[in-house]
Amino acid sequence: MRTDSTSLVTRLTFVATLGGLLFGYDTAVISGAVSSIDANFIDPLHLSETARGSLSGWTISSALLGCVIGSSLAGWTSNGLGRKGGLLVAAALFLVSAVGSAYPEIGLGPIGGMGPRALTPFILYRILCGVGVGIASMLSPLYIAEIAPSRIRGRLVSFNQLSIVLGMLLVYFVNWAIASQGNETWVRTTGWRLMLLSEAVPALLFLALLLKVPDTPRWFVMKGREERALGVLARLIGETDARTVIGEIRNSLRVSPESRTVSLLAFGSLVIVAGILLSIFQQLVGINAVLYYAPLMFKNLGASTDSALLQTVVVGVANVAFTVVAILTVDRIGRKPLLIAGGLVMGVAMVALGFEFKASAEGLGPLIAAMAYIAGFALSWGPVTWVLLSEMFPNSIKSRAMAIAVAAQWIANLFVSWSFKILIGNSTLNALFNHAFPYWIYGAMSFLAAAFVWRYVPETRRRTLEEIQNLWTRGTARATAAPTQSAADTPT
Repeated sequence: MRTDSTSLVTRLTFVATLGGLLFGYDTAVISGAVSSIDANFIDPLHLSETARGSLSGWTISSALLGCVIGSSLAGWTSNGLGRKGGLLVAAALFLVSAVGSAYPEIGLGPIGGMGPRALTPFILYRILCGVGVGIASMLSPLYIAEIAPSRIRGRLVSFNQLSIVLGMLLVYFVNWAIASQGNETWVRTTGWRLMLLSEAVPALLFLALLLKVPDTPRWFVMKGREERALGVLARLIGETDARTVIGEIRNSLRVSPESRTVSLLAFGSLVIVAGILLSIFQQLVGINAVLYYAPLMFKNLGASTDSALLQTVVVGVANVAFTVVAILTVDRIGRKPLLIAGGLVMGVAMVALGFEFKASAEGLGPLIAAMAYIAGFALSWGPVTWVLLSEMFPNSIKSRAMAIAVAAQWIANLFVSWSFKILIGNSTLNALFNHAFPYWIYGAMSFLAAAFVWRYVPETRRRTLEEIQNLWTRGTARATAAPTQSAADTPT
């Protein structure tokens, strides 16, 4: 048995998961500043209703363009600079963008004195932050997977998803605490800047801690630096086992000529389409419209700024709690049942929330509906989509197929986040439905997502990677029968 240093692995995992925490922090920090950004940069332009909604939506979701760029660069960055080097780049981008988005006038004009002219540099800083998110979203789990002993790898990698939602919850508390320091006028002049600047604190911590950790043994072997790889592995699993693992890594990096020519469609188009649609549906259910605009959602229901941010904190707590539930149940209940159940819960919750808006309801009703929606997403489509994407693609096409699926996810995220502000700000729709329309769309998408999984997505629980590959080869992706216990115990 390999005697790994659990404490060292835990410390390295903690550092890597700060990338996930910053991913979540950045995703949600903008939620507390939406109204202030509109008031300072967009309202003075006196645009038409549609143009205003479009510009506001683009401003808030512009970081997602950076995410697409960052995720596209992550593979090249991790190979050229290393896993650690790529994460250092992400940490630096988080730090620069936190300061720049809080004070976009720096170097261009007086702070607070540029008005709408500060909008362009603000968007550029948000795109820079998105590049950092895109890099970290791929490299944080990759770093953990490459330093973790196999017996605890799955659990440690899953902590990255938990860190993402913890980052969201943390920034909800931060935004609420900052907003409570003054009235709405103060928030619109000063408070929103402090909210965005607050990201510099975890970014600095991430940057400092990264300087003290090694790169992964796999990357060292890739670069022909086997002595460095051996040194890291010896600290992780002991010197005797380290020499064996070095050989395994070296052999795993030998790619046969045949594997270079495997067509992306060698296993049929269904596996590719299923992966892309899983990613797209994860966004079409509207999760980031809720996360980015939660305070605005509650303000549209009549809550004050302070109360809206407090209710957003409650939503964040539900997000964390049910992500833990998913981590504890995904290997017991299975991927497919969780996704179907989550889709149905989200569908009912979004339809109910829409009717709460239609009736101009206030109080517990809308909050309960929002929490039920978050619970449905957090125990299913949030973490389980990533689990499935890491399992469902055959090894020979995994990297290319995942790259396509992840890119589709960020593009869908951008579309949903941008379009939400157009829909929620349309006076004709609001006169008919009182802000309910987009939530009904997300409810319908949730039901469609559940139906899609039921019809086209296979259950991968307790199946070896070879068994999963055979599902697509045989064209039996809808198979739901559980494998035998011996198959379940077969190493993958």
